Amino acid sequence: MQNDRILKVLPRNVRLAVIKERQNDAHMQELRLRVGKPLLAIYGGNERLIGKERDGPYIVTREDVKEMLEYVSNFSLYAYEQEMKQGFITIEGGHRVGMTGQAIIENGRVKNLRYISSINLRMSHEAIGCADSVFPYITEEGRLCHTLIVSPPGCGKTTLLRDMIRQISDGNRWVKGMAVGVVDERSEIGGCYRGVAQNDLGIRTDILDGCPKAEGMTMLIRSMSPAVLAVDEIGSAEDVHATIHAMHCGCRLLATIHADSMEELRKKPLVDRMVAEKRFERYILLGKRERVGQVSGLFDSRGSLLYSETAGVSC
Repeated sequence: MQNDRILKVLPRNVRLAVIKERQNDAHMQELRLRVGKPLLAIYGGNERLIGKERDGPYIVTREDVKEMLEYVSNFSLYAYEQEMKQGFITIEGGHRVGMTGQAIIENGRVKNLRYISSINLRMSHEAIGCADSVFPYITEEGRLCHTLIVSPPGCGKTTLLRDMIRQISDGNRWVKGMAVGVVDERSEIGGCYRGVAQNDLGIRTDILDGCPKAEGMTMLIRSMSPAVLAVDEIGSAEDVHATIHAMHCGCRLLATIHADSMEELRKKPLVDRMVAEKRFERYILLGKRERVGQVSGLFDSRGSLLYSETAGVSC
């Protein structure tokens, strides 16, 4: 595994099992622990059972899960109550520890989780330069286009967004450096740990971590005067209204959304109206073919194909 910070939060027996996999280690994306089930790792979108071939896969115990929660929370789960009610804790390095168990409900809302039975450790990866190919198509004479990244889960949309933010903030051959405001509701873009971003988002980027997207966009416009706003996974009515408001305020928008195709995107409630009104000027559709994060198609507001990495098409 590429990061010793990750090894430190793993239970001892799980850590030993993972270390033995390092001989031909690919780039690990996720490690899944489920009580009473085999230990699973995700490499390049493919699953692999962790354990000795002779003895079979390592079976996760309840003690393993308890031990890992202690490491992740620095032996104080109570201190992480706010994070746990969202279903995850972000650790140093920007890695996310998702969990499921029994929800504790208060006033109709999730207050916390207990009896944790599953853990999903998602590794935060930076892919410096992965956005290079899209910049000629999301800019027009130095002006950044409102851009929506459309992607199924696990296809690299957040990784692409992260590199786009970095390059816009620092400036490149296509755009001059601009102030970027990031609303990082799930702490996935910047991977903030104790308020400090663990991922490189550029020198002109301000991050509002752990804040709801709609409220955060309004806060950043009022307080930081960003030229560009970036958010991950829009979809609610509040998100859509805040996005349109930000566009009216003169901000350029970068956002992501889950969808398998442009056709599915057009069927999404609320978002379909934004598509029909041509609010976004560019759509980047990601797919999982030869590699995660591959651009299946880059379209303009009319739906015309401008670029396709998978087909080798550049219009």
